[in-house]
Amino acid sequence: MKKKATARTNKELKGVTLLGQTHTDYPTTYAPEVLESFENKHPAVDNWTTFVCTEFTSLCPKTGQPDFARIYINYIADKLMVESKSLKLYMFSFRNHGDFHEDCVAKMCNDLTKLMKPRYLEVIGEFTPRGGIAIYPYASSSNGQKAYADLKLKRMAEYAPGKYTLPLSRVYG
Repeated sequence: MKKKATARTNKELKGVTLLGQTHTDYPTTYAPEVLESFENKHPAVDNWTTFVCTEFTSLCPKTGQPDFARIYINYIADKLMVESKSLKLYMFSFRNHGDFHEDCVAKMCNDLTKLMKPRYLEVIGEFTPRGGIAIYPYASSSNGQKAYADLKLKRMAEYAPGKYTLPLSRVYG
């Protein structure tokens, strides 16, 4: 007899407060505190989770002009996973934040690592060219276990723009 899949209990959803709200308050400044996590029900299995934010915006710290990017977040969870609505609000919080592209990507990697303590995590930014130059920053972290430390070193050594991202036709096609 097959074991019936069970829904999450209220206890398991205790830390998820934004999902299901009838009103959403959007942060107007950088807000890592909006990030929420939930328990990974399958910690014995390595699973990739990928988020693609196709409409990321931040501000140039010098001119205040908007910068646009696609942001890719790839991770292998351990005990916790990031809740997607809180991630959307977190990404939105960069909208009025003045920082260089590399700093935005590094902050995302650091904040998500602090929240989830994943086995492996990487954040990739594909920023729209300005002045004829496109910037594609990459940041990653691992929990230090050999397999994930090796993965981090391998992916860092092999990284090139477009290597670990998807064409949008695969996202929307």
